[in-house]
Amino acid sequence: MTAFKSDFLNILQQRGFVHQCSDFDGLDALAAKGQATAYVGYDCTAPSLHIGNFLTMMMLYWLQQSGNKPVTLMGGGTTMVGDPSGKDESRALRTVEEIEANKASIRGVFAKVLRYGSGASDAVMLDNAEWLTKLNWIEMLRDIGRHFSVNRMLTMDSVRLRLEREQEMSFIEFNYMVCQAYDFVELSRRVDCRLQMGGSDQWGNIINGVDLGRRMGTPQLFALTTPLLTTASGEKMGKTAQGAVWLNADRFSPYDFWQYWRNAEDADVVKFLKLFTILPMDEIARLASLQGGEINEAKKVLATEATALLHGRDAANTAAETARQTFEEGSHAANLPTIDISHSELDSGLGVLAAFVKTGLVASNGEARRQIKGGGLRVNDTAVSDEKMMLTTKDLTPEGVIKLSMGRKRHVLLKPA
Repeated sequence: MTAFKSDFLNILQQRGFVHQCSDFDGLDALAAKGQATAYVGYDCTAPSLHIGNFLTMMMLYWLQQSGNKPVTLMGGGTTMVGDPSGKDESRALRTVEEIEANKASIRGVFAKVLRYGSGASDAVMLDNAEWLTKLNWIEMLRDIGRHFSVNRMLTMDSVRLRLEREQEMSFIEFNYMVCQAYDFVELSRRVDCRLQMGGSDQWGNIINGVDLGRRMGTPQLFALTTPLLTTASGEKMGKTAQGAVWLNADRFSPYDFWQYWRNAEDADVVKFLKLFTILPMDEIARLASLQGGEINEAKKVLATEATALLHGRDAANTAAETARQTFEEGSHAANLPTIDISHSELDSGLGVLAAFVKTGLVASNGEARRQIKGGGLRVNDTAVSDEKMMLTTKDLTPEGVIKLSMGRKRHVLLKPA
């Protein structure tokens, strides 16, 4: 393991964030002096960011903790174009109104992890719509476009893989890398930003920005990427039966977020403790030494610390206590995720398959049937054996709810409203 001069790169290396860097020595020297202003771009394609974005937010967190300056770049402009990376088909073009609504919904999550202000290492938030939407087309072609080789652009993974699969790529998508590269140049000029960070799938786009900066006369720019986030079993991280693991509490509750980490594979716990908590490395080493059933204690620490970082300590402790009551005491724990249903639905009878789909515990009636055959679904802690079962007011517990469970760890309450 390389010993760096800067706390920033030492921390990132120890914790497993580093995949590729365009110039370790140059970046190390800059960060060691506390002069590394770095950005990550976040397009506004949905009302919430997801767990992959949480990884790059943690990179910005450690950048700030080491005395350097983070920039969160909202992609108000690039979202209008659409990033083709990792996609087999064009992203749906969103209206300006949709992008603005998504942007407003996303903004608040950053302040939970980063400190914003006017100090030397305080984070700043910018929006690339400020400059991208004001570019004159002909001037852009002459001043920026002339620095790009189409031959080289065709070799970029975001383009090459799409073409190899014989999937169409629109001209607007082809220009995404130009927009992203220009962002880097513009941020260098505006806030002396010298480093762009992102996932490994962004390496080509980031290097384009480094090269464009060199051609357009900026100081030396740097690229740093983090490994692709996968689980020990090789699956892409961040997917559940309910869908994506969102960072906004209104799309993925703190309890569900806590449970996501609690359900991590044994082999992933140490890696996730390093990436998604701010626990000291010696404490992570202690947790890594736990054997057998004790690994569950490490998972609870992971779940509570990751949830506290994003949703606050109170929400994390509440989620942990709800889980303890539910699993260790068998209670209905009032803090479980709750779905409101109308009294009329229960008066007329709600099909058990529809109920489980409604709560998001399963994705479809077919999945519910398969779970029932395997004994995986329960109503009020009793296994469901009849797929035609109807839930009525007779199934309400003394607490006035119906508890639906899939497996031992996922529960939702149905509550008449």
